[in-house]
Amino acid sequence: MASVEEPDFMKGPRTPLEGLSSSSEARALVSQRFPGKPYCLITDWTIFRIDVTPDELAKVHAVGQLPMIVFAHNVVEDSQGRFQQGDWVRSSMCTNFNDGVVFETRNTIYALIGPGHEQPASLKTIFSFF
Repeated sequence: MASVEEPDFMKGPRTPLEGLSSSSEARALVSQRFPGKPYCLITDWTIFRIDVTPDELAKVHAVGQLPMIVFAHNVVEDSQGRFQQGDWVRSSMCTNFNDGVVFETRNTIYALIGPGHEQPASLKTIFSFF
C-alpha cells in the first residue's frame, strides 16, 4: 500500500500518547504475552475513539469489542506479511487495549511504537478517508 495523506480531521485536537520505545521491545512484548497471534508493529499512529450513542455502545460491547480503531502511517513489521514496511494500516474494532501500548483486535495485535495520538471521530469519517 502506498502512503496516505493525512486528512484535515486528523489535524484537529488530539491527545499525545507514547508507545513502546523500539521495535525490538515491541516484538519481545508481543511474543511473550501473545505467542502465536499475528502482530503488526506500527509507528506514527492514531487511536480513534469512535463517537457512539449509548445504544451503539451496548451493541459494540455485546460482541466483545470497544469503540476504537487504530490507524498508522507506518508499518514497521507485519508477522504475516500482509503489509510491507512503510505501508499504512487501519485496524478493525478493538477487543482490548493493554497498557496503552498494545491494541488488540480479533485477528491481530498492534504494538504501538513511539509517539502517537488519540482523538475522537465518527466511524463514517474514519472509513471515508481510510
